[in-house]
Amino acid sequence: MKKELVVKRATIFATYLFIVWGCYRLIIKLPDEVEELFLKPIIWLVPLVFLLKRERAGISSLGITLKNLFPAIYFSLGLGAIFALEAVVLNFAKYGSFVFAANIGDKFILSSIGLSFATAFSEEIAFRGYIFSRVWRALGNEWIANLTTSAVWGLIHVPVAIFVFKLDFPAAVVYLSLTTLFGIGSAFVFARTKNVFGSILLHVLWEWPIILFR
Repeated sequence: MKKELVVKRATIFATYLFIVWGCYRLIIKLPDEVEELFLKPIIWLVPLVFLLKRERAGISSLGITLKNLFPAIYFSLGLGAIFALEAVVLNFAKYGSFVFAANIGDKFILSSIGLSFATAFSEEIAFRGYIFSRVWRALGNEWIANLTTSAVWGLIHVPVAIFVFKLDFPAAVVYLSLTTLFGIGSAFVFARTKNVFGSILLHVLWEWPIILFR
């Protein structure tokens, strides 16, 4: 497949996610369980079925494979430890003490973790599994592909920062910076292992610093 076509499809898909998911964030707010378990898989993953069909590619091209599973987990746990330290620092900086239940809300913690995995599954397969892997293959340069797609990853989170979290400007800058930094780390793990499950685990480990900061 021509490189231009690969980049074009990845760009169209990313633009689609930004517009459609951004408009949803602006107009509608459904319960988290409905969003993450039903709506997000439909919006983020169903288009990939048609894209893979056009490419004549299998799900292994998205990193859905058992190959390199344990190295992927090890990489994720290593970076996850850094994110955990980051969470502690940010939590203390915001509250002046350690308030780890500040933004979990009234949900049972296991339910919150389950939703985090559901979110990570859809978003990582779409972004690292498809967008990053295709741009990397087309450009032939891991770090250019990583930084480019991670910047787009950050942009896609602008609507949630504004319309859902309602962050002020300084907090939004911190949130989007952390989001972009995570994108770089997740793509790094994916590039080392070609396994999306490591990125999914890292996503869950990263999401809790964001919850604690918010």
